[in-house]
Amino acid sequence: MKALLMEDDLVLSKEVVHFLHQMQFECDAVFDGETFFRQQKSGGYDIYLLDINVPKINGLDVCKKIRETDATTPILMLTAYRDIQDKLDAFNMGADDYLVKPFHFDELFVRIQALLRRSSQPQEAKELIVIGDLEIDVREQSAKRAGQKIELTPKEYQLLLVLAKANGRTLSKHSISEQMWDNHFDSNLNTIEVYINFLRKKLDKNFDSKLIHTRPGFGYYLAEQA
Repeated sequence: MKALLMEDDLVLSKEVVHFLHQMQFECDAVFDGETFFRQQKSGGYDIYLLDINVPKINGLDVCKKIRETDATTPILMLTAYRDIQDKLDAFNMGADDYLVKPFHFDELFVRIQALLRRSSQPQEAKELIVIGDLEIDVREQSAKRAGQKIELTPKEYQLLLVLAKANGRTLSKHSISEQMWDNHFDSNLNTIEVYINFLRKKLDKNFDSKLIHTRPGFGYYLAEQA
């Protein structure tokens, strides 16, 4: 496996590269966003590790640009920013996970393994999921309701897919957390509520029939109203 690390702290960068080499991982390191994209062209990377506060092109913009052409390679943010809004910004740009500095290298490795395991899973056999007037195109990672395209961030789409695959069953916050963050995100339960609200505004606000429902004390489910 091969990682591309963008980190402008030279000491930390060397430590991460050394640790990953010990874990039988190849790892190239760059120190700014422009160099990242030059190095990325060499290809063959299985995961990207991005600091946010780096010179020239910051980590959030790098993440967004990656996702314009690559929807599948895992992106793990490594940053000192710990506020919930910083984490939401990263996920909305397409990040898959978020690790706050300082961190233990063992935790870094566990998260890398989890992201690689998830990305290696086979694509969904069913390419179109239909619930009422909602259509989810799994291959295109897009959604429409009553023929109207719903613009979703990567994490909003992932939440929608998790709910849709439950086939109307109620999912607890913990169950959603396990599927979206592997229980590594320290504020994930509150964040799920935030994303449910985001999704409701986009999916249900302009429609008489609501699809996202709350079962108090149990969780959330996606279903056509009876």
